[in-house]
Amino acid sequence: MADEQETGGVTRREFLKNSGLVVGGAVGGTVLGGVLGRELFPAPQQGASPEEDTSDSGNGGAETPDYTEARMFFKREEDFRVLSAAVERIFPEDDLGPGAIALGVPYYIDKQLAGGYGRNAREYMQGPFFEGAETQGYQSGLLRQEAFLQGVRKIQQESESRTDDAYFDAEEDTQDEILEAFEAGDIEMEGINATTFFGMLRQATLEGVYADPVYGGNRNMGGWRLKDYPGAQMAYIQMIEEDEFVEMDPISLHDHHT
Repeated sequence: MADEQETGGVTRREFLKNSGLVVGGAVGGTVLGGVLGRELFPAPQQGASPEEDTSDSGNGGAETPDYTEARMFFKREEDFRVLSAAVERIFPEDDLGPGAIALGVPYYIDKQLAGGYGRNAREYMQGPFFEGAETQGYQSGLLRQEAFLQGVRKIQQESESRTDDAYFDAEEDTQDEILEAFEAGDIEMEGINATTFFGMLRQATLEGVYADPVYGGNRNMGGWRLKDYPGAQMAYIQMIEEDEFVEMDPISLHDHHT
């Protein structure tokens, strides 16, 4: 048979098999390498899965930290703290539930700014640039990364000029007054007006509260629980005939991949 034809003393089947091993061993991270590796070198059996193991090598069984909550765009901690304080005033914690910080909104915004949203990747960004009407969408020549960075630092400057305190150390009433000044357009910014920036900040805050947690906010689906929103349910056929409101535990997109 053709598969058994010899090439230099090695059958074609053996050659293909050995070539696959070389590719898998050299690349390692490829699908081929991963499949062969699992078949040839099965992982040793462990006493507990990573989710079940609470020994945690000396930290007393403490909860594993969420390594996705790390700054990707904001390089200066001060800028990130100003952002955090600002979004907390837009969506503050109260008796009804958590605020923006507890819901991970600052990290959500940071991740968005580090990606295509921050670079205006899907938008036409050539001139001419005008103020435009509200229905015309974003009209600035600044990338959102630039607008947010300038806006956050303007918030800090405004706080220091008014109180000599950093924004995140100022009284809540002062923090609100500064944000209201941005909303009213009373703060001078370059390349974008303060009202537009405040609208972007408010919109990003609400997105971080209510978007699926896979995008970096809405920690533990706390934003959804505030509104009894069920999340990414696949179907409602089992309760479609119910006359009363049915309370459901929310489900993230992540839950469909575990």
